[in-house]
Amino acid sequence: MANVVRAALVQATWTGDTESMVAKHEEHAREAARQGARIIGFQEVFNSPYFCQVQDPEHYRWAEPVPDGPTVRRMQDLARETGMVVVAPVFEVEQSGFYYNTAAVIDADGTVLGTYRKHHIPQVKGFWEKFYFRPGNLGWPVFDTAVGRVGVYICYDRHFPEGWRQLGLNGAQLVYNPSATHRGLSAHLWQLEQPAAAVANEYFVAAINRVGQEEYGDNDFYGTSYFVDPRGRFVGDPASDTKEELVVRDLDFGLVDEVRRQWAFYRDRRPDAYEGLVRP
Repeated sequence: MANVVRAALVQATWTGDTESMVAKHEEHAREAARQGARIIGFQEVFNSPYFCQVQDPEHYRWAEPVPDGPTVRRMQDLARETGMVVVAPVFEVEQSGFYYNTAAVIDADGTVLGTYRKHHIPQVKGFWEKFYFRPGNLGWPVFDTAVGRVGVYICYDRHFPEGWRQLGLNGAQLVYNPSATHRGLSAHLWQLEQPAAAVANEYFVAAINRVGQEEYGDNDFYGTSYFVDPRGRFVGDPASDTKEELVVRDLDFGLVDEVRRQWAFYRDRRPDAYEGLVRP
C-alpha cells in the first residue's frame, strides 16, 4: 500500500545576515506547507554563509547552542506553525572549544528529536572545516518523525559509504544530505554518488546544495538539489544550477519495502567478511 509523503528542500543564496537568512527560509517553509509538504530540509549551516572558505576565528560568531540556541528555537516554532518536520543544519557550540557541524531534526509538533553531527571533516582549499569543527560523535541516528524514519548525512560525509549503510541498517526511509559544494570541485560526482547511495541502501535521498557565490571565497555553489528514490531515479527534475529554489516532491515510502524485497541487498550482506573495513 502506498505511503506517499510530500517532502521539500530549499537551496538558497546567502542574504548577508542571519536574521534575513532565517526569515527567508521560514517563508520557503510556509510556501512548502501551502503546497502540502510534511517535511522540509535546509542546506548546510543554513543560517550563515559558508565561512569555511577561509580560516578566521571571527567566524566562530556564527556558532550557537543546539537545541537551545535562537535558530533552533525559531525552527521549533516554524515546525509547530506549519505542521512540518524540519531538518535544520547549523554551526553548533556544545561548550567552550567544542564546535560541530550539526543538523537538528525537529518533529511536526516542534519537539527536537535529536541531532546529527557531521562525521567526516574536510581540510582542503575552500573547505577548511577542521579549523572550526570537531568530528561528529553521536553516531548515525535515525529519527521516528511524523512522516517516517528520517536520517541526516552532511556534505563531505556523502563520499564515505559506511555512514550511508549505517543509516540504512538503522531503518532510514529518507536521508537528507545538506551540502555546500562548488562547481569546480565535485560537480561531476553530485548526480552520481547520492543516487548510488540511494540504490545501495534502498531509501530516498534529499540532496541539497547551496547556490551562488558568497563574500568569503571563490566557491561557486551550483545548486541542482534533488530528491532520488531507492531505484536511483530522480523524483522530478533537479533544481536550477544558478537560482534559489524550493523543491517539493511526492515520495512513495512504500517503494522502500518493495525494493528491499526485490533486490534483497540487506539479506545478502556479509558483515562476517568485512572485518578489514574497520582496521585503522
